[in-house]
Amino acid sequence: MKADDLKGKSFDELNKMLLDLRKEQFNLRFQQSGGQLEKTDQVMKIRRDIARVKTFMNQKRREDEASRSAA
Repeated sequence: MKADDLKGKSFDELNKMLLDLRKEQFNLRFQQSGGQLEKTDQVMKIRRDIARVKTFMNQKRREDEASRSAA
């Protein structure tokens, strides 16, 4: 996932994406603990994607607060 993919998304879309990524992270951790995970790099990719989505959510929240206080 790239940052350009996230720029046009709304806060609700980002929130849904975050929930999906957390579910995927849970599944990967479950597979890893059971010794079934073949692509171990997926865990790190999902962690980074979660951080990226949370960063964009925080930016959107701050933009909304700034626009409300300016009005």
